[in-house]
Amino acid sequence: MAGEQLKLIATLLLGLNFCMYVIVLGIGGWAMNRVIDHGFIIGPGFDLPAHFSPIYFPMGNAATGFFVTFALIAGVLGVASVISGFNHVRFWNFDSLPAATSSATIAWTLTLLAMGFASKEIELQSKNRTMVLLTITYRTFRRKHQLMIIQPSNCLQRTMEAFVIILSATQLLYIAAIHGAA
Repeated sequence: MAGEQLKLIATLLLGLNFCMYVIVLGIGGWAMNRVIDHGFIIGPGFDLPAHFSPIYFPMGNAATGFFVTFALIAGVLGVASVISGFNHVRFWNFDSLPAATSSATIAWTLTLLAMGFASKEIELQSKNRTMVLLTITYRTFRRKHQLMIIQPSNCLQRTMEAFVIILSATQLLYIAAIHGAA
């Protein structure tokens, strides 16, 4: 009886995690595409900028590049762990448990790493918020219009931060659910 209830909980958590990991992958893919399109242009006639970083993102702050990179890696492994998890829920025996547990644990640890970068990004955003408000008042109308164009990226970044933080909890609950049935 308890095993069937945990099977239902694990199935619901797998569905939730799958949807959230796919959303994180979509937003992270969009951010990576934006970086590739609007990042530094380096070629034969160009010098490296003074503050060049291989993980430079034209949006966000210093932690954004690391956050997006690790969120993409965690998202891919999260989707793979969901596939393994659905296989375990389908059979629900001890033979499929190790694969589901190990892939879910690896995805969870990488999600925790991405969550750490998300919290760092949130911390840096709160420190820079007052500085940004002061610089907006000194901008021309054209610059204000450009800042309004960048606004959706901040909303998507915050969405991705929230999803990664929630995923770190739901992935842990899923691991607990499949271990509770064992």
